[in-house]
Amino acid sequence: MRYLIASFTHKNTNIETREKLSFADPELRKRFYDRLLAIDGVHEALVISTCNRVEILISTQELEGLKEKILEAICRETGASCEELSDKGEVYTDVQAIHHIFSVVSSLDSLVLGETQIVGQVKDAFSFSYENGYSGQKIARVMHNAFRCSATVRNTTDISKNPISVASVAVAKAKEIFGGNLGGYTGVVVGAGEMGELAAKHLANAGANIVLVNRNMEKALELAKRIDQVTVTVEPFSELPKLVNHYRLLFSATGASEPIITKDMVEETTFERHWFDIAIPRDIEQCRCEKLTVYAVDDLKTIMQQNLQLRERNARKAYEIVGQFTENFFKWLQTLSVDPMIKEIRKKARECSHRELQRAIKKGYVPKEYEKQIEKIVHQAFNTFLHEPTTILKNIAEQPQADTVVQSIQLFFNLNTGQHKALNTYKCDYQIEKDLYPKESN
Repeated sequence: MRYLIASFTHKNTNIETREKLSFADPELRKRFYDRLLAIDGVHEALVISTCNRVEILISTQELEGLKEKILEAICRETGASCEELSDKGEVYTDVQAIHHIFSVVSSLDSLVLGETQIVGQVKDAFSFSYENGYSGQKIARVMHNAFRCSATVRNTTDISKNPISVASVAVAKAKEIFGGNLGGYTGVVVGAGEMGELAAKHLANAGANIVLVNRNMEKALELAKRIDQVTVTVEPFSELPKLVNHYRLLFSATGASEPIITKDMVEETTFERHWFDIAIPRDIEQCRCEKLTVYAVDDLKTIMQQNLQLRERNARKAYEIVGQFTENFFKWLQTLSVDPMIKEIRKKARECSHRELQRAIKKGYVPKEYEKQIEKIVHQAFNTFLHEPTTILKNIAEQPQADTVVQSIQLFFNLNTGQHKALNTYKCDYQIEKDLYPKESN
């Protein structure tokens, strides 16, 4: 099995192109998955789409020509041109692909090193892919090990200590602008999703009061209840045109496909305003206003670079862990092959029968002259006994539960003793009940 990743991130693709590549809409995502799986040679696929990256993970038997076919599929579904993508993004294969995805899930490739938001985003992406039948055993193997790698990095380094997200970087920038103290100021937060909630909580921790705006008022009210250290008010979405011209600070983090703050809503003011557009696609339409500064995601990279310097030592240790997990992953894959395991079981059976037969001959239970005939009968009996189990093993070799079955057999028969620990550490973060316990067909 071979793996390929097409990666478009804040490091190699500008924000305008990343906006085109956004797969936030579930229906668009499904259409793209269908197009990917229609490519000859693509067995399984996983699409991770966040505000800072689009990662497309493919399992296949043949890599030749696959990169071009995937880029063509992206262009057909998103409207981006092949010329536009030709000098953007990175393509990783096999070992490099696994190392990259382990690094991504471990937050070593994030805009802000060590932020933990990416783990939840990747788990959601994997859940969507698996539940809709776009990925199976091959990608599940990768992702389960990626989540284990991420947990190890998080638990053995300080890379995620006092975790920092893009939202917290935006608030940190706002504090810098206002002299290190946001007490007495009010920040408008548009959006009550994960990023909006982070922005609101970081603002509250900085002492700023908050005005929450969201299309779903109930969700905004629920968020307001969870923030009790400052004054939080909730306004209907229809009030947004008035609010944008009333407050100095604004943080927008919705999942809208089009700008929600348009240039015709923006009026001149007598005071300075600082807006932080931390959404992809962008929430704020480009406009020119004398006392207004808008910061997009890409504008926050300076703080990210400062953060990188502070966490450099932890990053080196984390990359060592990722490297070890990558190496162990490919070693582990080799242990899951069914045929060598069947041969090893049959070999053990032969050795056992031969040993016991020699003991019987030595004690005089069996005449020496009957040795070959009895050995042949015993071997035939073992082969007959093992025929049905080995047939079943071969039949389930491509099923998701095969990994657990194979490792259990290795443990029971004391095969590949160096790999026994894998059975305990190979845990599914996303439990796949329907594959472990399939329903009977009517």
